Amino acid sequence: MSGPLIVQSDKTLLLEVDHEQAEACRRAIAPFAELERAPEHIHTYRVTPLGLWNARAAGHDAEQVVDALVTHSRYPVPQALLVDVAETMARYGRLSLVKHPVHGLVLQSTDRPVLEEVLRSKRIKPLVGARIDADQVAVHPSERGQIKQALLRLGWPAEDLAGYVDGEAHPIELDEDGWALRPYQRQAVEGFWHGGSGVVVLPCGAGKTLVGAGAMATAKSTTLILVTNTVSARQWKAELVRRTSLTEDEIGEYSGTRKEIRPVTIATYQVLTVKRKGVYPHLELFDSRDWGLVVYDEVHLLPAPVFKFTADLQARRRLGLTATLVREDGRESDVFSLIGPKRFDAPWKEIEAQGYIAPADCVEVRVDLTESERLAYAMAEAEEKYRFCATTDSKRRVTEELVRRHAGQQILVIGQYIDQLDELGEALGAPVIKGDTGNTQRERLFGAFREGELSVLVVSKVANFSIDLPEATVAIQVSGTFGSRQEEAQRLGRVLRPKADGHEARFYSVVARDTVDQDFAAHRQRFLAEQGYAYRIMDASELRETPDGV
Repeated sequence: MSGPLIVQSDKTLLLEVDHEQAEACRRAIAPFAELERAPEHIHTYRVTPLGLWNARAAGHDAEQVVDALVTHSRYPVPQALLVDVAETMARYGRLSLVKHPVHGLVLQSTDRPVLEEVLRSKRIKPLVGARIDADQVAVHPSERGQIKQALLRLGWPAEDLAGYVDGEAHPIELDEDGWALRPYQRQAVEGFWHGGSGVVVLPCGAGKTLVGAGAMATAKSTTLILVTNTVSARQWKAELVRRTSLTEDEIGEYSGTRKEIRPVTIATYQVLTVKRKGVYPHLELFDSRDWGLVVYDEVHLLPAPVFKFTADLQARRRLGLTATLVREDGRESDVFSLIGPKRFDAPWKEIEAQGYIAPADCVEVRVDLTESERLAYAMAEAEEKYRFCATTDSKRRVTEELVRRHAGQQILVIGQYIDQLDELGEALGAPVIKGDTGNTQRERLFGAFREGELSVLVVSKVANFSIDLPEATVAIQVSGTFGSRQEEAQRLGRVLRPKADGHEARFYSVVARDTVDQDFAAHRQRFLAEQGYAYRIMDASELRETPDGV
């Protein structure tokens, strides 16, 4: 039988999902090919330079990549593509950063013309020091991250062999009493540690915090953990106290309300990016201890100032955790050069098949605006159109109907616009969590929701990330950050924790028909479609015609 893969000269790979060899093929191409689309029958992957360099960094060579393509391809693989794969991968490692016994950090080359070429670049000149010999040039240790970024942009990624400082030792053990790391979590920790630094990509609800704990137990050193918000910081702390030998006194919180520096310190991106008189005063936190490990939770959200400071942390081991490396600003290559290559990636559907995340039914509910709403939308200024159509009374009524139909289940209503959420909270008789909700109140409401005392919670984008609500079974999205794919993935993630009763998760997106809301929804859904989730489209009128719970 012919292979399941069609390899095309534009570097796209088409994988026939129903083919008996599809799973073996997917495993073979996953280290170097990026999944772009995953609808029902044919999945599309793309071979990119960044993907090939990721594979090289993880120990794969061009021969393995070519062999994977040739072995699984249904038709002869275009010869030009094979040549391009080999030449692109050969670019990685011709330049390397190493420790020199006399000159410290050094950029060296196995290919002198390449070194001459990059040293003539305006981007590189300010980052290097004296020429040591024909094949080596000194680099100031503080430029280790900047030069990796610059070389990647020039198409000559440097292999970083300069090693890491151990940092201040601190005893940390996993307390695996009654639980154990899942096989994929253990693989993720091993993949990260073997590589030294890098990114682990796991679906929401698959236990990224435990991968972080496993890395800390392996490093046995002081650790700085960067998270999205204070609620997330406290969840990390609670999980580390529960799952490791660390005590509460060994873990500090560095946030808007507390400034504790301990052997393990959990800081929010928000406090690090506070700017006063043109400077970021809290970035000194990075230098406050001799950290042996820095963990970036939700690394796809890394703010620009922290990116900049991460360039100075190249001597520290760095672990990035995320459900999706999609960045709407296109800075995935910066994550590669400053945090490290992707060390482990598990597709969402694969983890679902193993029973570690809940299956999900994704439904786009299309709403017809009333005649007066359509007219007002038509006359709205271009920059106001999305806000208008995303927050109409027609959408509010449909949302209320969805909540009524799922009465008795744990329901999250998620949106972007605060006035819309306040109205929904009032209409549903449900509390609203938004940016100005104090941390104590947030934690109290999240706790009541977890315990089942509250069955409906209305939340703004503050709940997009790192909020652990395992029993949430229904999410209803009423508005979002325009066409953000990673936000869509995170919001689905709020309901993917496995349910005690094995219940399927429901993810509704309420969308105004024939408006930019519909266009943005299509873009938002792309990442989840790439992961194999199919959206059913349901007309809002069907809600009145179908039985409850459908």
